[in-house]
Amino acid sequence: MTTSPSATHPTGADPTPEPPAGQPTAEPVRTARAHSFNAAAAQYAANRPSYPPALFDAIEDLTGRPLTGTRVADIGAGTGIATALLHARGADVVAVEPGAGMAAQFRRGLPGIPVIRGIGDDLPLTDASVDLVTYAQAWHWTDPARAVPEALRVLRPGGALALWWNTDALDVPWIAEAAARTGRHFGIDISAEKRNVDYRTADPSGTLDFTRRTVRWSRRVPVDTHLANIGSHSVFLVQGAEHTASFLAEERENLLRAFPDGFVEEVYEVVLLLAKTPA
Repeated sequence: MTTSPSATHPTGADPTPEPPAGQPTAEPVRTARAHSFNAAAAQYAANRPSYPPALFDAIEDLTGRPLTGTRVADIGAGTGIATALLHARGADVVAVEPGAGMAAQFRRGLPGIPVIRGIGDDLPLTDASVDLVTYAQAWHWTDPARAVPEALRVLRPGGALALWWNTDALDVPWIAEAAARTGRHFGIDISAEKRNVDYRTADPSGTLDFTRRTVRWSRRVPVDTHLANIGSHSVFLVQGAEHTASFLAEERENLLRAFPDGFVEEVYEVVLLLAKTPA
């Protein structure tokens, strides 16, 4: 595993690509994708990548306080990948998750951590009740015009909002080639909505002053784990089973030609956006 934090202000484009001509409008597609995870919660929990320790070091650096003892609300918690890591760093975490399937998987994996059904646009939390609000792989499912005021409402003075995404390291040749194959097959750049999120698309109102950091890391996994990971992404989940299966079968052959030992090195750049509130 390698990590290399860096700080910069990003630039980017609209994070939600428009569907091809003749396809359903953006909002119904987006809603279907958001709900698609519930039927694949176990696959998601077993195969999705985690996050490196350097990410949480960066959060502590930017907030100016340790996670130990910090009251955290992890929104869109899914199966609890980020929640578990926050808890392991000593944070007092409550999770908020809208999906029944994901919440059920969360409870099976993390029975000692509370999870509440709810959405970021209307948080089921009291005013000024937490020190840190986090969104791991989840902010792009919110309406920032509603989610930003809700985060500010539940944060205590001097609190912070942290958003982050694992994004593919497209400077790695095999990853760029695989992304191009996916784009050709499905007609969409599945990582763009995460890779292109910046402080303007995260909060179009300009209420918050985000700082951006990027942490690079990697994991070595079997080809089948990698395929199960990408198959748990919403773009795959809303496709017909035959369409997805044909792609994954072909992709398996491509990867085994590139990696005859059956293991791939997935390389990620975690994009972190963090904004503090006035003390």
